[in-house]
Amino acid sequence: MRGPHNIWRLIRTGATFERTGAMKIVLEKLDVPPSVRIAARVLGWPFKPLGLRGDLSQPPMLRAITALGPAYIKFGQLMSTRPDVVGVEMADELKVLQDSLPPFAQSAAIAEIEHELGAKLDDIYTNFSEPIAAASIAQVHDAVLASNGQRVAVKVLRPDVERAFRRDIDAFYFGAGMVELLSPASRRLRPKAVIEHFDSVVEGELDLRMEASAAAEFAANTEKDDGFYVPTVKWEESGRTVMTLDWANGISVGNLPAMQASGVDLKEFGARIIQMFLRHALRDGFFHADMHQGNLKLAPNGDLIALDFGIMGRIDEYTRRVYAEILMGFIRKDYKRVAEVHFEAGYVPADQDVDAFAQALRSVGEPIFGQGAEQISMAKLLSHLFDVTERFGMETRTELILLQRTMVVVEGVARSLDSDLNIWTVARPEVENYIKEHLGPRAMAKDLAKTARVLSRFGPRLPEIVEGILQRNTQPEPKPAKQSKRSQLLLFAAGGATAVIFAWVLHQF
Repeated sequence: MRGPHNIWRLIRTGATFERTGAMKIVLEKLDVPPSVRIAARVLGWPFKPLGLRGDLSQPPMLRAITALGPAYIKFGQLMSTRPDVVGVEMADELKVLQDSLPPFAQSAAIAEIEHELGAKLDDIYTNFSEPIAAASIAQVHDAVLASNGQRVAVKVLRPDVERAFRRDIDAFYFGAGMVELLSPASRRLRPKAVIEHFDSVVEGELDLRMEASAAAEFAANTEKDDGFYVPTVKWEESGRTVMTLDWANGISVGNLPAMQASGVDLKEFGARIIQMFLRHALRDGFFHADMHQGNLKLAPNGDLIALDFGIMGRIDEYTRRVYAEILMGFIRKDYKRVAEVHFEAGYVPADQDVDAFAQALRSVGEPIFGQGAEQISMAKLLSHLFDVTERFGMETRTELILLQRTMVVVEGVARSLDSDLNIWTVARPEVENYIKEHLGPRAMAKDLAKTARVLSRFGPRLPEIVEGILQRNTQPEPKPAKQSKRSQLLLFAAGGATAVIFAWVLHQF
């Protein structure tokens, strides 16, 4: 379905931004060059009547985004966490996208629950409330379990939300393909791969069984983290379109007056948000990837409560180590090492100059050290970083998209609590702890032991492997390829035996 018919959807997107007045705001906030700004307005103006009107009571940006649908709302949620990029006024306007969108009908929610769980509402819940929060994909109700009287939160998907997402994402795929076709220089950014990644993330968010599973895994990983809490899933009252969790009392992190009145140390709490994200990403390789204010609460006991587990990120051990080394290099201002890590990981083509790349990284990092958040223009910083990556031919790493995006979001949330927050100072303890555990001599011993355990599994097969090699060795005129294979097997057998011995020696310590 990704044919030219999607041109209409893309045209209507631009027309909607033009009709609502959001186009002018976007171009100004992103500091677009005057020539591009003029071209966008001239090209958008003829299509203005084709745009959606939206809710006339809303400000332009909010009006355009809510009119266009859930995929655009997701982008608006990200912008709402970055007042340093889009401005405080717009960020405040867009916060309603986090959990204050218009809800769908109560009757539709009840019908969906009864259909999904196969029982009457009164047999499952009592005191089932009107919606208490509504976002782009689902809404939440306050209720009590009929079985044991426990207070719970019930999340229900919006009707036809999957169809709406599919329509938008198909248009995004088409647009990405057109960008790659018309602008060969953009291919290094892998627009289609980025949209494919976004598609897979959204696909998981539209199945609440997957979200419930993610919540349970996240809770197991973090149960020993002081000051952090994940509500428990009620599996019997959950399904594809309905999910039930323990009720979590608390103040929304987006309610700054209430946060201030609570007496909590906002500087410490903001720092904890960043540190918990880094701890989960580096230690576990599994992290909450949608940590905007609407998904975070301050518990009465001071804990940080995480909610909404539809978007979770995973990174493998190797990528975690690369990311930690890059962060630590920036923290220590060791730009040469940061550059070397990029080359070692294959993020920068090998034909580029490592010293020149280190110099370029210094031009990105140095301006942000020793300055308060209010003095740093994140829009200009990101623009500069984009110029550097383009100059050195770096491709977009889809496996890091969620990690980088969430880092931007949590920094924005933390700075909403502490405008003077220095992300490098706050991040340093978590990164250093990870490096100590995973990149030092102890980590090397663990890696060797892990390798030995894997190789030792082949121990029972070693006699069979050796016998097979000897039998083939008696065959007349063996082919060169066979000889090469025998050599590899002999080396493998010897390596396996050595690994078994090494694993035993390590075990003694």
